[in-house]
Amino acid sequence: MTSSDETLLPADAKSRAAARVGSSLDPIELVGDEARDLRVGFACAEFNGGITDRMLTGALGELERAGVDLGGVVVAWAPGAFELPLIARGMAATGRIDAVVALGAVIRGDTGHYDFVAAECASGLQRVQLDSGLPVVFGVLTTDTVEQALVRSLPDETNKGAEAARTALETVAVLRGLESLPSGSRVGFTVGRR
Repeated sequence: MTSSDETLLPADAKSRAAARVGSSLDPIELVGDEARDLRVGFACAEFNGGITDRMLTGALGELERAGVDLGGVVVAWAPGAFELPLIARGMAATGRIDAVVALGAVIRGDTGHYDFVAAECASGLQRVQLDSGLPVVFGVLTTDTVEQALVRSLPDETNKGAEAARTALETVAVLRGLESLPSGSRVGFTVGRR
C-alpha cells in the first residue's frame, strides 16, 4: 500500500518521459504464448508458513489470470526466509526458470533476530538477481506483528503474493523489451546536454 497519493506515479509520467527520450519501456502485459509459457519458480518459506501459503495462493491466482500455464510453475520450500536466497539461486542456475518469486514472512519479535534475517534475506535475493540476470522478486513480508502479516496476505487485491507475481510478470516483460531494442537505441539517462 502506498503511504500517500503524493508518492504515486503521475498518470502522465511515462508518456512525458517517452516523449523526451529515444526509447521508453513500460511493463506491458505478456500475452498469448509469452504468458502461457512463462516459467516461474517460487521459493517459499515454511517458517510462518500459514502466511506464505496465503501469499502463494494469491500469486498462483494472479499467474492464472495472466494466462500462465501453472504446469510450468515450480514451488520449492525452504525452512525459513534466511534460506530463500539459496533456493532462488538454485532455481536461477537451472536455466529453466524465467523469474523467481521469494515468498515468506519475517515478523518482528523481542530480539534482534528479525533485523538479521530480514536484511540478509533481502540482500541475498538481490545478489541472486544481479548475479543471474533473472528477475528475483522480494515477496517476503517484514512486519511488526502477525496481524499485519495476515492483512497483507488476505485473499483479495491487496495480497502481497499476487503483487509479487505481477512484479515478476512485469519485470520479465521489460527485460524482453530490452532484448528487442533496435541497434543504436538509447536506454537510460544522460547527464548534461543532448
